[in-house]
Parts: sequence; C-alpha cells; structure tokens
Amino acid sequence: MEEIVNKVANSVLVVFDLEDYYPAGIRVQIDISQWLIEGFLLKEKDFRESLKNHDWSQYQDRYVAINCSTDAIVPAWASILVAIHLAPFAKKIVNGKIEDLESSLYEELLSKIDYSVYTNKPMIIKGCAKKPVPTRAYVLAAHYLQPFARSIMYGEACSAVPLFKADRKV
Repeated sequence: MEEIVNKVANSVLVVFDLEDYYPAGIRVQIDISQWLIEGFLLKEKDFRESLKNHDWSQYQDRYVAINCSTDAIVPAWASILVAIHLAPFAKKIVNGKIEDLESSLYEELLSKIDYSVYTNKPMIIKGCAKKPVPTRAYVLAAHYLQPFARSIMYGEACSAVPLFKADRKV
C-alpha cells in the first residue's frame, strides 16, 4: 500500500491569516438618530442636552462606529460632537458602520507590519474567516504583500485562487 503524502502540509506556501491580526475588543455602533426628533430632525439645543445626559462610560475601552440609520440630513458637527463625548472612553472612533470600523482597524494594523519577511515567498491570503474580516483588509493585505511576494493566492492551500505572480528574473 502506498503512503499518503499531505502535499499541503509539506508545501512552501506561507499563509497570511488576517484573523491573526484581529484586534480583541467589543465593537459598538452608535446611531445618532436616537437623539433626533422622530429620528429625522436635529434640534441643536435638544441634541446637545441629550448628549450631555448620555452615559458615555458604557463605551469604555470599546471600538465605536458613529452613524445615522435614518435618511436624516445630519450636519457634520453632530458626529464630531458625539466623537468628542466618546473620546475619553473609546479605544477608537470612526464615522460609519461597524464594517468601516473593522476596515479602519485593519488599515492601522496592516500598515505597521514588516512585509520584507515575505520576500520571494509564495503567499496565500487565507480566505475563510470566523471573525468579521472586511474585504478591504484582504485588498490591503494583497497590496502590501505584492512588492515582496513571489506569488499571491487567495483561499485555502487545497483550493486557492491564484492572484499574482512576480515577473522576477533570478
């Protein structure tokens, strides 16, 4: 009987798993519409009073996305004012939805990695994630890896999609 060889395990492929960089912490979305009259009308005095009376400590050490879920036309200063109230408590604040927050977190993290360790290596950006890794993070990872990697694939080693192969002469 012939021995079964696990070619994936013996491969020289280097797996770049974005889940390894996922920052631990609670993500929260704040909807500005809760402080608008009927969710649509911003009355400055009432808005400021609502923010003043809100318990901001509940956002301690959390990642926060600020948005408005209604079609209200909200002036830019409203989100800024919410962010100012959050600043003493939140780890990070972005204007947008939770996915925008995740993208922003990955932008920071991926920009700080030393990609030179991947020079001339065949890379696979791991595709299946149990954590909410945004598409933007995959795009950024490929962008940062491309100048260094010999090749880049996406997915799992057993069924990867080729994306890039360097045109390098040795």
